[in-house]
Amino acid sequence: MRTPPSNSPHTSGRRRRIGAAAATTAALLFAGLGTATHADAATPAQATKSASAKVTWTATPCATPKHKGELACHSFRVTGGVTAFEKARAQRTGESARVTPKAAAADPTGYGPSDLQDAYGLTSAAAGGSGETIAIVDAYDDPNAAADLAKYRSHYGLPSCTTANGCFKKVGQTGSTTSLPTADSGWAEEESLDLDMASAVCPNCNILLVEAKSASTANLGTAVNEAVKLGAKYVSNSYGGSESSSDSTYDSSYFNHPGVAITVSAGDEGYGAEYPAASKYVTAVGGTALKTSSTTRGWTETVWNTSSTEGTGSGCSSYDAKPSWQTDTGCARRTVADVSAVADPATGVSVYDSYGVTAGWYTFGGTSASAPIIAGVYALAGTPSSGSYPAEFPYRAAGTSALNDVISGSNGSCSTGYLCTAASGYDGPTGWGTPEGTDAFTG
Repeated sequence: MRTPPSNSPHTSGRRRRIGAAAATTAALLFAGLGTATHADAATPAQATKSASAKVTWTATPCATPKHKGELACHSFRVTGGVTAFEKARAQRTGESARVTPKAAAADPTGYGPSDLQDAYGLTSAAAGGSGETIAIVDAYDDPNAAADLAKYRSHYGLPSCTTANGCFKKVGQTGSTTSLPTADSGWAEEESLDLDMASAVCPNCNILLVEAKSASTANLGTAVNEAVKLGAKYVSNSYGGSESSSDSTYDSSYFNHPGVAITVSAGDEGYGAEYPAASKYVTAVGGTALKTSSTTRGWTETVWNTSSTEGTGSGCSSYDAKPSWQTDTGCARRTVADVSAVADPATGVSVYDSYGVTAGWYTFGGTSASAPIIAGVYALAGTPSSGSYPAEFPYRAAGTSALNDVISGSNGSCSTGYLCTAASGYDGPTGWGTPEGTDAFTG
């Protein structure tokens, strides 16, 4: 995890983050946004809050490594303000926009499965995925993972995914179902986010949660190997840290799995490459701000950026070689990212979590949300061909209608514009864009 300047207001991972208001005033052209039907849970005081109330959030505790040398998770939890979901809901229903509470909410205030499926052209494709397994790799144990996942899926009417019916399985990094790591409430928030996003995009997929005994690269990498050993063809990783000269060794030891789609979040600290997103064997996933619009698509996206030290990651690797399928000229080595999906906390996603916090609904952002979303899209696209590197697939479809080209926003300053600023075609912060169906993710 790159360290911000000591005088930065973002130095502490636990400090409150303030994002720009996620305003959207365009008329909605489609029905069904926010399919969870519920009564307005706002108090009278909340109901009188302006719909322009800025969204505030805090980094989840795992965004600050527990021990030196460990990697950080890439997630933020919303603590107040009116999210993009709530503004759209209020406009659609004519009700007052609800202000997100600091603690758990009784009902979701972020995007749900139907929103994400609609935004990324997956409404029909989401009926697929049966028999496919998405692995979620995180550190430490979430004792409530299965129960919280059940709450999320039940609320949104998704098929049951439990240990009993064989859909959900939780193991440690050696594959044991009984010898699990020490529980950690911060990483439990991350695990809930990852499990819920995989469920939202691929409701019929099986889910394998592999918990590393710590957040070291070696232990998380061992968990990736175990996920592949247990048969997962799609492995999501929502963590990262500073690059090192050891990365090429880590590449060959943990991430070189032909025929497996491995997604990694690009980072949450703005311009600059992190590892393992910089691995040439993985799909590096950047982040966007996602809002409803009056366009034919019904949605619009820009690069997620809050400040000079907060936003989606991108840039040139210092160590990883450039893969043959990546041909941009601004980086001599590997360029981050490849594709992207929603990550801005102000346009965040709903998550159910109960371990170490008040049980209930939370809204999350960060590229920890985008990595499992893209893993789910790969799963809907079908099993990668033997010997292939799925990170290449979006490059084959580049410039087609299979991707939503993100052309506005930036995540910082850089000497080569497209590495930190959105552009037509490929750019660093959002890669080739966001999914428009599954075609760009098919081998």
